[in-house]
Amino acid sequence: MKHQATPYLMFDRQAKEALGFYEEIFQAEITDLQTYGEADFPTPEEANDLIMHAKIKKGDLLIMVSDTFPGSPLEAGNNISLVLECESESEIQHLYEALCAKGSSLMELQDTFWGAKYGKVKDQFGVQWDLNFTK
Repeated sequence: MKHQATPYLMFDRQAKEALGFYEEIFQAEITDLQTYGEADFPTPEEANDLIMHAKIKKGDLLIMVSDTFPGSPLEAGNNISLVLECESESEIQHLYEALCAKGSSLMELQDTFWGAKYGKVKDQFGVQWDLNFTK
């Protein structure tokens, strides 16, 4: 893997507010901000201004942020996941299969519109993992 696991915080229509708060208190920079409406992804109109993905960075600090997709309720336990940036297709495939073995797939491993192979898994302990391999 390329880096440490990165926290990914999920919000219910509060991601913009959270981004502003964290930007101020951490004196950090918001980068890679994309709304659902800007993405090449079928999205209900009411979600167009919601945050699909953003990063907060300062030095070595990196936190990823998103609003939940409409119809995906936010619950204690699914409001944070750990992102692993994989170094190869074989590594992401191995991690996906190993984490799914006693856990469950939340999003099948697949090629994405952002140029990566990606999958989301909940392991047998209830921890959610975002697996990403940028091609």
